[in-house]
Amino acid sequence: MVFSDFGLVLRERQWLMLQLLLLLLRPATIRAQVSISGQVLDSVTQAPLPFASVYLANTTLGTTTDADGRFRLASVAPGHYDLGVSYVGYHLFSQSVNVTGPLVINPLVAQAAQQLSEIVVRPDPNREDDYQRFKELLLGNSTLSRQCRILNPDGVRVRYDPHQNVLTASVPHALEVDNPALGYHLTFYQLDFRAEFVDQGVGLTLLTQVVFKNLPGSIRQQKRWAANRQKAYLGSYQHFLRSIYANRVAAEGFRVQKLRRVPNPRRLAADEALRQLQRQYSTAPLPDSLLQALRQPRELVFLFKPILPPDSLRRTEPGTGRVWLRFRDLLAVTYEREAPDLNYRRPGPNFTSVRPRYEESVVHLQQPEAEVEAIGALVVPLAVLNEDYWGFEKIGELLPLDYQLPANVAPTAAKPAP
Repeated sequence: MVFSDFGLVLRERQWLMLQLLLLLLRPATIRAQVSISGQVLDSVTQAPLPFASVYLANTTLGTTTDADGRFRLASVAPGHYDLGVSYVGYHLFSQSVNVTGPLVINPLVAQAAQQLSEIVVRPDPNREDDYQRFKELLLGNSTLSRQCRILNPDGVRVRYDPHQNVLTASVPHALEVDNPALGYHLTFYQLDFRAEFVDQGVGLTLLTQVVFKNLPGSIRQQKRWAANRQKAYLGSYQHFLRSIYANRVAAEGFRVQKLRRVPNPRRLAADEALRQLQRQYSTAPLPDSLLQALRQPRELVFLFKPILPPDSLRRTEPGTGRVWLRFRDLLAVTYEREAPDLNYRRPGPNFTSVRPRYEESVVHLQQPEAEVEAIGALVVPLAVLNEDYWGFEKIGELLPLDYQLPANVAPTAAKPAP
């Protein structure tokens, strides 16, 4: 069934969403670069802490303090960041900073409580099935994700609640992951993982601070990593947000359309009829008409054919350069210059799965508008949720906010819509 200005598509809703919510992080804008320097001190004695790790969350910008506890982070673009300090025997330090020029800050780090013993007793170890589910949901199933390795699995605490059908995981200090496909070592501080299993799929939330370090490698490996990083970036959520900020959505290869979901009345009626039979403790076979109706999707999805113009996606503030993502209903975002990963499948009709022609994602705006930074992230990460392809992409495709596409990569003409 096709109407004059939009097509009607019937499919199950997919709730496979990954929100890497970088706590208190405010990404930088791409401008003249400055430095952050200072001295890391004990919060009680004021003694300097040598060889402490100092970093800006979700970037590759990090260093180690010298013998006097001093540090300097160079080449920092102005903007909002989360400055972190990690030191053995001390609590993780985190402070939001606004960099408008050279900044001096002296973090005061508090000692952790002394442990009576170094022996760790785990009377209730992780169940292997629960850990494997956590690992798969965290790292993902893409070609790049399958190359990732968790280096300290014994430090992960996984719990599954069968009553709520929720899987949670945490790491007391940090989770260490190698991504040999992109050439990064990732450290996840204060990881808080939660996966809710529902009829429509999995709702996944990840609260963490991520630090990237480049892996050492030969010239050949460096070239392979550069190619994989470029492939991971093109068509990504970060790429889309940068194109929103620069007002280059179509030029960068994205096709954006309005999407609307409404309850399916046939399915609602069938569910109510089934509940009625269950209340009557009926043992009679279900009528064929009811079985057919129960196979209907719970929602009807209306995809509007017109391509959305820029002024229906973004709002700007004259004189400041600030940009907000703003739209009604939902966004269907298609990246037309790449085919999806070979391992990606989307639910199709009659409980089948299909691999679409292009990378297709759905964007939910959780508040009237969300401010976008030039680096390709939101000021408030919770303001947007993603489904479908951007929900499928996980750690294997994760790039630092200071990643820049090589200057010689020029936009190409978009492929025609299917």
